[in-house]
Amino acid sequence: MDPRGLGTVLLLLAAVVAVVAGVRRLKLPPILGYLVVGMALGPHAFGLVQESSTTSFLAEIGVVFLLFTLGLEFSLPRMLAMRSEVFGLGALQVGLTTVAAAALAILCGAPADVALVMGGAVAMSSTAIVLRQLTEQAEINRTHGRLAFSILLFQDVVFVLFLAFANAIVAAGGSYSAPDVAIALAKAAFALLTVMLAGRWLARPLFFEIAHSRGQELFTLAVLLVALGAAFITNLVGLSLALGGFLAGMLLAETEYRHQVEAVIRPFRDVLLGLFFITIGMLLDLKLLFRQFWLVSSLVLGLYLLKSAVVALVARRFCDSWFKSLRAGLVVGTGGEFGFALLALLVRDRTGAGTLTQPLLAAVTLSMVVSPFVIRHNKRIARWLLREQGPSTTALAREAAADAMLARREHVILCGFGRVGQNVARVLERQGHEFIAIDLDPARVRTARQAGDPVVFGDSADEQVLGSVGIAAASVVVVTFADPEIAGGIVRAVRRLRAEVPVLVRTADDSRLAELQRAGATEVVPETFEASLMLVAHVLLFLKTPMATVVEAIGEIRSERYSALRSVFRPPDSEPPDGTHAPADELKTVVLPPGAWSIGRTLGEVRGRGAEVTFSAIRREGIVGRDPDEATVLREGDVVIVFGSPEALEHAEAVLLAG
Repeated sequence: MDPRGLGTVLLLLAAVVAVVAGVRRLKLPPILGYLVVGMALGPHAFGLVQESSTTSFLAEIGVVFLLFTLGLEFSLPRMLAMRSEVFGLGALQVGLTTVAAAALAILCGAPADVALVMGGAVAMSSTAIVLRQLTEQAEINRTHGRLAFSILLFQDVVFVLFLAFANAIVAAGGSYSAPDVAIALAKAAFALLTVMLAGRWLARPLFFEIAHSRGQELFTLAVLLVALGAAFITNLVGLSLALGGFLAGMLLAETEYRHQVEAVIRPFRDVLLGLFFITIGMLLDLKLLFRQFWLVSSLVLGLYLLKSAVVALVARRFCDSWFKSLRAGLVVGTGGEFGFALLALLVRDRTGAGTLTQPLLAAVTLSMVVSPFVIRHNKRIARWLLREQGPSTTALAREAAADAMLARREHVILCGFGRVGQNVARVLERQGHEFIAIDLDPARVRTARQAGDPVVFGDSADEQVLGSVGIAAASVVVVTFADPEIAGGIVRAVRRLRAEVPVLVRTADDSRLAELQRAGATEVVPETFEASLMLVAHVLLFLKTPMATVVEAIGEIRSERYSALRSVFRPPDSEPPDGTHAPADELKTVVLPPGAWSIGRTLGEVRGRGAEVTFSAIRREGIVGRDPDEATVLREGDVVIVFGSPEALEHAEAVLLAG
């Protein structure tokens, strides 16, 4: 790499660290920090970073990974199950918004073809922002959340055609014919169909072999190969790199390895997304933004009003009130990453209507900055617009209030809600004991709360978090983390708040048992010893030993703190077990949307279609039923909690959501 290019990258990284840290302290979206860095250092402000092959390449790769991660969110079974809303509501929203925005662009002097791309950019919403915010607010399964999700699904599909069309007019430089565009769209449609088939027939066997090699680095390399390889191939056939990234994400979304792909790609995604938004910021003319402040502000307001009004009108026939349809409109009224990609393509290639494209790009950017606040208060805004009165509490607020009430009663605190924590929770629940769990995995917390479990996001070693979950009223604290360092920190934090509460700690073996006891653990349960005791108990029973003798022997070993099990031979070069290997089976929640095949059918019928999973629970209208029987009839809106291997879970979801 050119040393000057490396210097540019280092300058950008240093600025990002400083600015994004400040933005996070102010509790603002990180995207704002990236955009500020790009605007400040770019050619339109201080000019420290100029448009170059390095920044252009970073922008291209950033777009590839952005669309790759969005493609991973695409779900064909869910789209088919919600086809009436996806292809009805989604098509109306995109079509009407595109036509209206394109007409306005033509009136402002834009060529018809460029105006169509700009209309498509306006029609796109931010999948990442909308889904994340609705999930955090526990509104993703509400009526307006379902409608918004349907629109976003259709946008994912139609964006392929918009990108192909934009790529065709940019590549032709303004001199192209209708057959050229038709060929480009046909290529995109063919690529889309190829990806659907390849995801089922090629990607799954490939990743099956790689996953069974148990090489994390090989899995990561394979994901990067698929993402960048697809981008390279689409570029070879005359389409864009970004389209290849999106199709690669869709390809892997059709496999049971989607969640692991998301995990390994996250570091690359986060870094390159930041660099992508920096390059977008560099495209924004800061002087133009101030010079045309009222124009940009009007475009932001107009964008929100246009999209919200269109969705509110067309969504009315898909729900039972204007209130719900207006909430759906407010949620998807924001601009989006897809719009960024289309407008950035026009700006970089200076394809007509340059005086309008820059302000529109700035308006889309600002709409994404304010969208989390609009989505967060969509209920209040909708009630204010409709002049309706009603309770202002959200589902999230109601769940938080329920957790606060639970924290004041006698309960068990579970530090960690992984496999062990969930097993303990199920037994406590069966015996009629209440619990609150703490976990730092946002996906696990979201899924658990969706299933009706009182799980909060936080650090179990933080005294404030322990106080908020009711350490003062807790009967027992259970630490389920296998890492003794983490467990020790939690025990010490608990002891600083309460000296007398019993603290049970799980650990992999006895290597840190004494240390945990000194930290204040009441009991330490080593996994290897307990497994040995269970084996001993079964062996003695097979040897016809009386049950009373077996119970007495096991109890004696436990009372002696497992001293009889500590004299074992271990190879000198062996490593102690770390307990970090993830189990093969896992839980998954599936929400039944309108039109799903399983609605009105029993769990027995679902199992008859090849769903080889355990149905752990069903959440219906806020009530959780554990261990449902085979005769249970499923209804629209049910949250079905299933347990099994990743492959079985993917198949069960496809059966439940089949159209």
